[in-house]
Amino acid sequence: MPWFKIDDASHSHPKFMAAGNAALGLWLRCGAYSAQHLTEGHVPAAVAKAYGTPPQARKLVAVGLWHEPGHDCPRCPQPAAGYVVHDFFEGGRNATRAQVDASRKGAAERAAKHRDGKKGERIERESDANRARIDDEPDADRERNAPQFSDSTADQDHLSQRTGLEGGAHPQASSTPIQVLPTEVPPPPTPSVRPSTEVANVSGRGEVQPLIAAMVTNGMNVSWGFQPDEWIELRDAVRRVGVPLLIEHAARAWRNAKNTPYSARYFYPGWTSLEAETAYTGPRAITGPPSPAQSYLAQMSAHAERLRQQSAGGA
Repeated sequence: MPWFKIDDASHSHPKFMAAGNAALGLWLRCGAYSAQHLTEGHVPAAVAKAYGTPPQARKLVAVGLWHEPGHDCPRCPQPAAGYVVHDFFEGGRNATRAQVDASRKGAAERAAKHRDGKKGERIERESDANRARIDDEPDADRERNAPQFSDSTADQDHLSQRTGLEGGAHPQASSTPIQVLPTEVPPPPTPSVRPSTEVANVSGRGEVQPLIAAMVTNGMNVSWGFQPDEWIELRDAVRRVGVPLLIEHAARAWRNAKNTPYSARYFYPGWTSLEAETAYTGPRAITGPPSPAQSYLAQMSAHAERLRQQSAGGA
């Protein structure tokens, strides 16, 4: 996971002091957005609008923490639109897209190599155990488990196949199946463990696609940048409560939002916390003859009612 890093002395930097806390909150959120989506310091105007106000954005440009298209800073690239974070890569604080991709590829290769090594060690241990079991087997058991040969011969005057192999002519093969030694049986295939990204591609985002289409149909166009485990959580929410309830929740949140949501991550906490409606589990009608306990309770209730009536009549 990429990180948006800042210097530990930046809290007292003149630009930070001039920007103020409100504008710095916008700067921090948009910097984290850029690191997550690998935009290399570019901040879309829609993201800046979703996370802050135009005066806050203008303050960041004025103090030099952001640049607009046409800026004159020689160290920062020109944004086609929106803004660019000043000195996003200074001192190697933040990684480029190429560096993040290379790091992820290296991590995947190391994980695959580790799994292959574990698989090889397991197969070797199983083979050693099989060899040790055969070596420790008593002679009588070893003879009993040895391959069995048929006594039938082809013009060999009652010679067995084993005799024929030792000195006589080679007999015809018998139709009797030959027993296979335990060491000749290949070990069962070891199930492979899919990386989390492959699992997400197979069973995560595919089942969330109806929710994505329903959001577009209802006029809620947002980006869908989620991690593999988050796609799995959304898939479980779709299975648990269904797309209509998720859309109803999103519509309420959309209406109540202070600023128009830009990302589906705005709805993620609510979606994943929804639970399906619980079926009625209250008391059900009693059928059949009453139990002894039920009969006793009915008698006591009738007796109490008679006493109440007698008391009311005496008064």
